[in-house]
Amino acid sequence: MDYTLAIDNAPETITGGTGVLLLHPSIGETDRIDTDFLKTDTDNFFVVSTRTTAREVEQKLEHYDVDESKAEILDTLSVERGYSRRPSDRVHYVASPDDLEGVVSKTRTFLEDHGGKRRVSVDSLTEMAYYADDEAVFEATERILGLLDEFDGVGLFHLSKEVHDEAVLERFRGLFDLVLDLDVDENLTVEFDEG
Repeated sequence: MDYTLAIDNAPETITGGTGVLLLHPSIGETDRIDTDFLKTDTDNFFVVSTRTTAREVEQKLEHYDVDESKAEILDTLSVERGYSRRPSDRVHYVASPDDLEGVVSKTRTFLEDHGGKRRVSVDSLTEMAYYADDEAVFEATERILGLLDEFDGVGLFHLSKEVHDEAVLERFRGLFDLVLDLDVDENLTVEFDEG
């Protein structure tokens, strides 16, 4: 299955099973890329949010005119921070951003429960690594990419360039066929390995 990719300089389409790595500065404006990815050519999407609460994700989707009826959100922050939680059919929770087993499990459940074109956004791997560690997050990313391949979905994974050393960045890069590199001036460089 092919998915349209509405991102400047990137391929027009990517095949199911493709993971996209978004490298960005810590203060980089990624919301537009993220929401364009989620709302284009999709039946259902799953947002793994490690930086913001489900309510903030909903506000972002609304601001960028994304169809929220297609959204499911995994909030990894609210439990740990003691915020009120309102679980629903579309909002799920795990205890904290380092509950990587929970993140992978909830991602699998989303992919199993929905047909058609499915997209996953993980925002962000950096935040997960802050709570867990690089190795555990690398392994969880591999597992999520495996699920995307198994269920013919696509995913966008955020990673901050300024937080990780070059060896870690290169290791994560090696997992992905498509890498989007956003600089501080919001210029986007695209690397695509069609192999």
